[in-house]
Amino acid sequence: MKLKILAIVAFVAVGIGAAFVALGGLPTNAATKTQYLTGAATTGDITNDVAATGTVSVTTSYGIAFGAPAHLAGATASASASGGSTTWTVTALKVKVGDTVKKGAVLAQAGTAELRRQFAAATADLNTANIQLAIAKDGLAAATTTVTTRQAQMTLYNAQTQVSNAQKARTDLATQIRLATLTAPIDGLVTAVNIASGLEAPSGDAIVIDSASFQVTTDVVESDLASMAVGQPASVSIGAVSAVVPGAVTAIAPTTTGSTTGGVVTYAVTVSLDHPPATVRVGMTANVTITIDSVTNVLMVPSASLRGTAGAYTVLVLGADGTPTARPVQVGLVTNTSAQIKSGLSAGQQVVTGVNTAQTGTAATTNGGGGFGGGGLGIPNVGTRPRGGN
Repeated sequence: MKLKILAIVAFVAVGIGAAFVALGGLPTNAATKTQYLTGAATTGDITNDVAATGTVSVTTSYGIAFGAPAHLAGATASASASGGSTTWTVTALKVKVGDTVKKGAVLAQAGTAELRRQFAAATADLNTANIQLAIAKDGLAAATTTVTTRQAQMTLYNAQTQVSNAQKARTDLATQIRLATLTAPIDGLVTAVNIASGLEAPSGDAIVIDSASFQVTTDVVESDLASMAVGQPASVSIGAVSAVVPGAVTAIAPTTTGSTTGGVVTYAVTVSLDHPPATVRVGMTANVTITIDSVTNVLMVPSASLRGTAGAYTVLVLGADGTPTARPVQVGLVTNTSAQIKSGLSAGQQVVTGVNTAQTGTAATTNGGGGFGGGGLGIPNVGTRPRGGN
């Protein structure tokens, strides 16, 4: 009987104890203390970058054909310089694919015997036309009546037209003779040779030369485009040759490329390469990092510590007793990881970046401004792209 009474008393005591704990009956100092994640205000450099991937290409590529001036490869030579019905027989070929050439170097030559014969005939035609022009002038000067004056004037006009046509024919032939010798329009690399010595040259480019300079064209998402400008520095990593090459933005497309990345519109941005190593080749994959903004030797904190919005930012400074205190700060450049502090903090101060949740023991930094794990100490979500400060 006594044993039953003791068991009932013990059961009741346990129930009362559980209810006491559930109602917050434990002493205050027994509660779990909030553990804050912190970062120090330090002095350093902040860089805001845009990263993208592209492929290496030459800056320019020229096609060279007999009877036509050098033109951008793929473009059509002008009709006036196409050589007409001239047949070009190659008499000398001085380069091969892979050769490096200097601007003005002779690449190939074609025979000009027929052109020179035509040039001599054109010269004779021009001399004859000049004689006819002189006679027409004398005839006009000798005319005495209205009728003879009109006839002499018409004869003069015809003679002037003949002289003009003869001059053009002679000049065109002189140009054709000059363009029978192919010369390099730039310093570059011979990438195509479509002729052979002793054979007639086919239509189209006889030789193609790529410039010695390289560039990378990459697609940049629309949200980054507003922060970009021609001349911004860039770093280009080419994994195939283990090289990191400095560069600069040389062009930003005014219209979209028509492609999307995850539903986001992109624009073509071209970056030049400054003195790339000789091992770099067209078509290699390149990772491009474009610096759109940077500051050096400034006071900075982790960007996760910012609370509020642009123009009204605060941070939580952790005191010696472990209590966080809100402090307004003036912010400069803000990136995904760091924020420039212009005023409101001193180097070495610890700012709160998040909390360790008691339930899981894991870190909680930000939930979009709702606080650390529901504790009411909000930090803004800086997102996946850099944003500016005040």
